[in-house]
Amino acid sequence: MRFIIVGRNIDVTPGLKAAVEEKIGKLDKYFNPDTEVHVTLSVEKERQKIEVTIPVKGNIIRSEQVSSDMYVSIDLVEEIIERQLKKYKNKIVDKKQSAGAFTQHYVENDYMDDEEIQIVRTKKFDIKPMYPEDACIQMELLGHNFFVFCNAETDQVNVVYKRKGDTYGLIEPEV
Repeated sequence: MRFIIVGRNIDVTPGLKAAVEEKIGKLDKYFNPDTEVHVTLSVEKERQKIEVTIPVKGNIIRSEQVSSDMYVSIDLVEEIIERQLKKYKNKIVDKKQSAGAFTQHYVENDYMDDEEIQIVRTKKFDIKPMYPEDACIQMELLGHNFFVFCNAETDQVNVVYKRKGDTYGLIEPEV
């Protein structure tokens, strides 16, 4: 695995770099050696945050952990990613396409599906054309943290969502 480690509001010391490479490096049994691992370490007040993103053909494996100690955050993020890999193995490894990004051991090994994804409710509703700002207002009125709508400017289905810090995000399809 090849690590790309970036620091925001923090110097990536040799000790931190070694801790990341050692702990996240335990995941190398799942990935081919040329797999890139993007790691961002950041500090905000007392929050020590690590974000790990591993792009594999057609999918992104990602986890973000926050604690008061960066080394604890590093430990947590490794555990979460390993759990994701085991839980979603059948979903992320398409034998014909994505398997090349993973080791043979991972592809051939079966992991227990602890919690299978179950859709327990389906909702249908009219999608009205509106502007993203109006969709944010509608989302707030409904008390939801996301809202699906038809963007009046692009005539495409978009999603607005609530972010931390009372801000909003917009998801729109790439054309």
